[in-house]
Amino acid sequence: MKLLIIEDDSEIVDAISLAFKIRWAEADIVSTHSGRKGIELVEEEAPDVIILDLGLPDMNGFDVLKTIRQFSKIPILIVTARGDESDIIKGLEWGADDYITKPFRQLELLARIKAHIRKQSQASTQVSVGKHRLISETGQFFTSGRQVDLTITESLILNHLMSNAGQIITRSNLIEAVWGGDYPGANDSLKVHIRRLRAKIEDDPGNPRLIITKPGIGYSFAKQPGQAGI
Repeated sequence: MKLLIIEDDSEIVDAISLAFKIRWAEADIVSTHSGRKGIELVEEEAPDVIILDLGLPDMNGFDVLKTIRQFSKIPILIVTARGDESDIIKGLEWGADDYITKPFRQLELLARIKAHIRKQSQASTQVSVGKHRLISETGQFFTSGRQVDLTITESLILNHLMSNAGQIITRSNLIEAVWGGDYPGANDSLKVHIRRLRAKIEDDPGNPRLIITKPGIGYSFAKQPGQAGI
């Protein structure tokens, strides 16, 4: 496993590196304090996971995130001291797969990185509901003659909902299926990802017909005409 750390605080880099040395010694770690160099290293090193700080000396971390998302779906975990809700929402809406505030617990960080690694290694699956089709491995969703590209996390959420179309999936079960376990802020992250999914696949995101909210419970993917009863 190769990890790319884009972080200008050497103490943070050392803390993450030490945690990996103790718990995941075979991991290969590459780091840089520069946002621009980090973008280059994504292409040069092909890491499995990226840890990204928002406060970089040469670029805004959000700009680094947006640039990487133009050419790569590699899981990106934002690790930053900025814990405002607006920043968290912006990070997830612009393509981050996770958002962790400093100070962080090393074991929790490792667990969440491993969860994203597992997501990448999951077998290719394809699921269809009515005229809607999802190819999880590539993150491609097809509907009404158009193709929509999804992030890894969006694809996993939609795969779980479509695989259980017509059934209500509780928030806790959906979080468990996607992230491998609950963690502080997981519910807020789920809401942001659901909102992004609706913006991408719904004809009218403000009046969703595919991803339905069940207040106080969770979500469901609507049954389609001709779909067998469940």
